[in-house]
Amino acid sequence: MQERYEPQTIEPKWQDRWEAEGLFAAGRRGDLPKKYVLEMFPYPSGALHMGHVRNYLLGDVIARYSRMKGFDVLHPMGWDALGLPAENAAIKDKRHPAERTRENVRSFKAEMKRVGFSYDWSREISTDDPAYYKWSQWFFLKFRERGLVYRRMAHVNWCPGCQTVIANEQVKDGLCERSSDPVVIKQMAEWAFRITEYSERLLRNLDELKDWPEEVVKKQRNWIGKSEGAELDFAVDGSSEKVRVFTTRADTVFGCTYVVVAPDHPMLAAIVPADRREAVTAFAADQARKAATKGRDEELPKEGVDTGARAVHPFTGAKLPIWAANFVVSDYGTGAVMSVPAHDERDFEFATLYGLPIVRVIRPADGAALPADAAFTEDGVLENSGPYTGQTSPDARKAIAAAAKEGGFGGPSVTYRQRDWGISRQRYWGTPIPIVYCEACDPAGEGIAVPYDQLPVELPEIDVAAVLTGRGEPPLAKVPSFVNTTCPGCGGPARREVETMDTFVDSSWYFARYLDPKNDELPFSRSSADRWLPVDVYVGGPEHSTMHLLYFRFWTMVMQEMGLCAEEEPVKRLVTQGIVNGPDGRKMSKRWGNVVAPATIVDRYGADAARTFTMFAGPPDRDIQWSDEQVEGSARFLQRIWRLAYRHRDSAGLPGDLPADGRSLEIRRAAHKTLRRVTEDLERLSFNTAVARAMELVNFLTPVEPETDAERAAMAEAIRLLAAMLSPIAPHLAEEIAEVYGATRSLQATEWPAYDPALTEEDTRVYAVQVNGKLRGEVAIRADAGEDEVKAAAQADAKVAPHLAGMTVRKVIFVKGRLVNFVVSP
Repeated sequence: MQERYEPQTIEPKWQDRWEAEGLFAAGRRGDLPKKYVLEMFPYPSGALHMGHVRNYLLGDVIARYSRMKGFDVLHPMGWDALGLPAENAAIKDKRHPAERTRENVRSFKAEMKRVGFSYDWSREISTDDPAYYKWSQWFFLKFRERGLVYRRMAHVNWCPGCQTVIANEQVKDGLCERSSDPVVIKQMAEWAFRITEYSERLLRNLDELKDWPEEVVKKQRNWIGKSEGAELDFAVDGSSEKVRVFTTRADTVFGCTYVVVAPDHPMLAAIVPADRREAVTAFAADQARKAATKGRDEELPKEGVDTGARAVHPFTGAKLPIWAANFVVSDYGTGAVMSVPAHDERDFEFATLYGLPIVRVIRPADGAALPADAAFTEDGVLENSGPYTGQTSPDARKAIAAAAKEGGFGGPSVTYRQRDWGISRQRYWGTPIPIVYCEACDPAGEGIAVPYDQLPVELPEIDVAAVLTGRGEPPLAKVPSFVNTTCPGCGGPARREVETMDTFVDSSWYFARYLDPKNDELPFSRSSADRWLPVDVYVGGPEHSTMHLLYFRFWTMVMQEMGLCAEEEPVKRLVTQGIVNGPDGRKMSKRWGNVVAPATIVDRYGADAARTFTMFAGPPDRDIQWSDEQVEGSARFLQRIWRLAYRHRDSAGLPGDLPADGRSLEIRRAAHKTLRRVTEDLERLSFNTAVARAMELVNFLTPVEPETDAERAAMAEAIRLLAAMLSPIAPHLAEEIAEVYGATRSLQATEWPAYDPALTEEDTRVYAVQVNGKLRGEVAIRADAGEDEVKAAAQADAKVAPHLAGMTVRKVIFVKGRLVNFVVSP
């Protein structure tokens, strides 16, 4: 062992040895229970930075610890390689997106290896590989056969700069987060998955996800947005049309004074009188423009226009004005609402603004006065409600919904906020949709499935400058050799679908491809699914709380129904990590120019210093601030460990069973207590406190100068345990010290050390002392003190004694190690 700590020498040595010995290969210990540890795979854009490293490092520490705890660990890595950023960069640089993507993958992978991540690289996947996206296409066709894929007209976010549809989450303040172009709302034909068929199941299963962050579960619950209520039909006066509304407050129906539909509701073309069409059309166009420029969570000022059409109240026959207003959207619910301004704040605000009638039909059950200038939105007792007057709101809701069903104009209903998942993208760098169109066989243009034996439909080679222009029709439409094909039915001329799939499709099932990445018969075998699924620990950012996590939960449910796996939920435990803020205090991102490259830190301080700082900086779910000073502090800590191990290296060969007392016992107690606490910390993923415990142990050991063989043996044992404890976090240093101190195998091939319970008992224990159940004091006493001794000490305590004076002790409740309670009376 050399005197100087040189991570740049030690770390490559152990990385090469791990790889040569295949220590991270899943399945090498198939007789042990499994542990599947997974981080959300990266989009290889630009270079890896320390913000990325934190995500992958959390999973790596868990994986390394799990191997030592006796698990056969699957810890894979791959690349979410398709998508908009690479294509936008290709347009800008006139380079094929595959070139840049593969360069970035090589860079990411090299950086990951330098940081010491323990991945099973034999299972590496990349979504731009036809051998991967073949199975995304296979799933598309299988889902279509199950009625879960369809073609629809939908309102979409269209980015003129990217020339494609983008998701709501990619719209920031009305602008595309990629190109910064103003987003336009337009109606287009698109392919969609019927994820709403699974809304109830997705919602119900949230109750079973006990090891998911509460905030994520809450966001998913809100996104699905289940509402129980009733649907009611309002006939349109003078027309065969009906306006169907959904309401959770059917008890307020007699207070409905107007009906509101979305500005772009398709019914408007049929019901708006000629003299109002121009005004209504202009209003709809203006609202579409405003909707496209607002932020996702921004609420526009309420605006509306009287369409001139009238709705017939289903219970009273009154003719009510039909308004178009911007607080109703056509693709949510029925695209129409009944407005009850006396009992809904939004309706009250709109009615007040436009001078519409306000009729109160619910009064407080306690007889309190109704507010004069606001809506009363609570349940109560009905009034002015015909035969339902006097009923409570819950009873009236049931009765009114039942009456609507009996009368044929509605009935009880459940709706969800969640919408079906539109997957069409007008880009090149994505998975081609395996559909062809043949005028002879498919005159309606519904699409003909590409036969399974013709998969994958591969992305064609292209002239980048001619095809990736960012303008005009979808890029694939500009490639005749791709578009023109033959119909699988009649053999005649046909054209391929030129849209590609949303990249969320690729990330919805990638975790399962890792199980069996070389399988060319199926996406993965059932036996591999039975061995490894579900994922035991999944690490990723909280920004994926809704879209990705809902999509891959949905996908797993379908796979389970298809018999591909037994599990209907993909992940047991979800860990959401906080972000790493750069030196300027903003989120570390290439966009802000504040990224810290791991290579810079590894070159200067070593990978273990970067790993130790990242784990010590804060709990996994908290944001952390990058600090060069703290990284240097972590490096100094590792140097102290090295110096400690170097100083006592001659004691490494002493037998470990020498009797311990005095100072040697103190050393052993300190080491075993630390081991117990670090073990508990790692189990609950409290990595920062685990590092802190190791620091405390080093502080204790550093000034100790052993004088006897027993003391030297105890010190050697403490250093061996310290190396094992640090192995998941600073593995290279730990391996080198362990080898010097007698290890013949990598720590990743050995068991996590067991602490001696007898050495972890505290010397003293603190008892809470109560009198008649009220805390009156505390006493500290030897841990092995008996009940009588503890009671005597408690009675004699200066704070307790006054409360016992002059009292008769009727009973003493004693809880060993915790509590003494004197039950007394005068």
